[in-house]
Amino acid sequence: MRRQDLEAMDFEELWLLHEELTKILAEKITAEKRELEKRLSQLNQPDQFSDAESGTAETGTGKTPPRRKYPKVLPKYCNPFQPTETWSGRGKQPRWLVAALQSGHTLEEFKILENGKPSDRNVRGKEHS
Repeated sequence: MRRQDLEAMDFEELWLLHEELTKILAEKITAEKRELEKRLSQLNQPDQFSDAESGTAETGTGKTPPRRKYPKVLPKYCNPFQPTETWSGRGKQPRWLVAALQSGHTLEEFKILENGKPSDRNVRGKEHS
């Protein structure tokens, strides 16, 4: 519609046109909102992990995203004075290792060999402080 056509219309015709446009716009906005909500719900669906598998719990504030699964890592370092204390070499160093390194030992002394036993160069032969 051209501007001249609109200016030629009287008040009643313009008001009816306004109401019709408002109705059409409201329907289109509702349809667009429905489509966006549908897309959002698809994006919010949990992937292949469920809350039980990932170890996360649902809180009162909403769901937390599932944790990423990491492969099991075998220990690479062992405390010769307490063989149950091991470290994979990832993350923060354990206290027993930090203390031993500060007292002059080297990381290599705590390395676990492929056969699962501590290396020959372990700290048993050195003085323990």
